[in-house]
Amino acid sequence: MSNQLRAVTLTHVRYFKGDQLGHFLAWISLVPVFISLGGFVSHFLFRRELQGMFFALGLIVSQFVNEVIKTSVQQARPETCVMLEMCDSHGWPSSHSQYMFFFATYFTLLTHRKFGLLFRKQMLLVVLVVWPLALLTMYSRVYLGYHTVAQVFAGAGLGIFLGGLWFWVVNSVLRGVFPVIEESFFGRWFYVKDTSHIPNVLKFEYENARAARRHSSYKRAE
Repeated sequence: MSNQLRAVTLTHVRYFKGDQLGHFLAWISLVPVFISLGGFVSHFLFRRELQGMFFALGLIVSQFVNEVIKTSVQQARPETCVMLEMCDSHGWPSSHSQYMFFFATYFTLLTHRKFGLLFRKQMLLVVLVVWPLALLTMYSRVYLGYHTVAQVFAGAGLGIFLGGLWFWVVNSVLRGVFPVIEESFFGRWFYVKDTSHIPNVLKFEYENARAARRHSSYKRAE
């Protein structure tokens, strides 16, 4: 066993003291963590949509591919890795950029195809929030010294490619088995469902919740 200590870097992002932009970008750099732990975990607990589950699975596969490539290429991080204590890990391609551009690509395609939309103007969210966050995350990794420009662009390109490919796999190959999963023991036990065939999920749930109030069989027993 080595006597050297290593840190868990999941939320360990460094910036120069007094650098307000660096402080802001350090938080931006944590967006993938917020999406994974806050977004997808909450989604499973409260929504249990198959589209969301396969979306999350695609991000996991993408990060696995990233680790395989990093281990194979073994390209060093920029010289600032000494100060950041990150020189023992590889930099090409950037996993943060790959994650965010996979997420942005898949979410854009979901919205464009109108699969399980939660509100009418969802494409505005894509244009004004999702893609700017992806670009800011990519920029943050260079600004904070964790990656070179080439490494973040490689991650972004790979994320876009894998995001588009996974969307095609899920919605052209795997979507046909969604009803089977819904009717399986797993699907029935965890109330897993697919609402991608419903144009506006929020409106559908709102109208059905109001309609159910008029039926005694749906009312909660006091």
